[in-house]
Amino acid sequence: MGNIVAIVGRPNVGKSTLYNRMVGERQAIINDESGVTRDRQYGTSNWNGKNFTIVDTGGFVRNSDDVFEAAIRSQVQIAIEEAAVLIFMVDVTTGLTDLDEQIAAMIRRTKQPVLLAVNKVDNSQRQLDANEFWSLGFEHTYFLSSVTGSGTGEILDALAEFIEEEEEEETDLPRLAIVGQPNVGKSSLTNALLGEDRNIVTDIAGTTRDSINTHYNKFDKEFLLVDTAGIRKKSKVHEDLEFYSVMRAIKAIDESDVIILMIDATLGVESQDMSIFSLIQKRNKGVVILINKWDLMEKETNTARDYEKEVRRRFEPFTDVPIVFVSALEKQRIFKAVEVALEVYENRSRRISTSVLNDKMLTAIERHGPPVHRGRVAKIKYVTQLPIAYPAFAFFCNNPKHIKDSYKNYLENQIRFHFNFTGVPISVFFRKK
Repeated sequence: MGNIVAIVGRPNVGKSTLYNRMVGERQAIINDESGVTRDRQYGTSNWNGKNFTIVDTGGFVRNSDDVFEAAIRSQVQIAIEEAAVLIFMVDVTTGLTDLDEQIAAMIRRTKQPVLLAVNKVDNSQRQLDANEFWSLGFEHTYFLSSVTGSGTGEILDALAEFIEEEEEEETDLPRLAIVGQPNVGKSSLTNALLGEDRNIVTDIAGTTRDSINTHYNKFDKEFLLVDTAGIRKKSKVHEDLEFYSVMRAIKAIDESDVIILMIDATLGVESQDMSIFSLIQKRNKGVVILINKWDLMEKETNTARDYEKEVRRRFEPFTDVPIVFVSALEKQRIFKAVEVALEVYENRSRRISTSVLNDKMLTAIERHGPPVHRGRVAKIKYVTQLPIAYPAFAFFCNNPKHIKDSYKNYLENQIRFHFNFTGVPISVFFRKK
């Protein structure tokens, strides 16, 4: 189970502000109108050495008051089903409302830990008022002010206690996952690969059954397909579908080595695709981009080459990514997609010996050294690959702080130029020698 923490609660209690504090960047675009948190609904956080993904459910509610309460309730339901820990947020300035009571009633029945966050507690009067929320009966209740940040440390400490360290199940097989927006063709691809109708595919978005990892072993290819297309029948409304598929994608990314990100050729790259792509990058997973339904485009004038150029532009600056044009329905090039994904897996596992690495990289550094910073010259002495699951390199030097991002990018490009890391994010660190 990916470590997903979901922040739930009614609109305007301050979910996005808390989310921003936890993710450490102003990711959610905050607007005072109800429910306008758009587009950045999930991000990764690390606290006390634990990694987790935070989902701000507020980002998924479309306006219109009549669906509001229903939409919030169905989101809480999905969060209960999918998240490892729930943060239930309420607002001391409005006091307990009916909707708070309804959400509390839903959450009380869950097995997951629930942290009740009473927000906007920023003076002594509100400190007193906040006590009424103990009546909801949640053992883990915290008073905080997400705007000033007071109290957020305590709730994060408590949260970290509940996050399990990820135990990777022992397997030497590459783990691949297919992610993408609803209706992009994930099930058709899975079925075409497995050659059987495992996910009963129908035309209604979101009718894929729950399903689990499948061991694939044919044509001399062997891997585990982490299948997370499971969108349950009861999600009828569009926003739930989007929210649900994002929750699934986060989980799939956490559980896999290489992600096959499917994009609908007829729609092109949408913002949700870019969010998922950046999450794959943050999680240091391999990625292959599949442009599906290409059979519908071939009659168009634009060639695959132009299309590919445009897709790369959208995913800048990480452009060293394989792009494969397929039609899952017509079974065109789907095995090519698997081959490429397995190559990316090899790239992600690639180890470069220290001598070869220094040989190539020190030459590149001599050719183009770090820019002088305030009269100080940073000298890089040697480089080594770190012994972790994905490609990460430590450059040892005298003044690590003076090395700019632009130079870091130069080094990454040099690594990519000399060694094949296509489809894999690379981490570059500077360490004091």
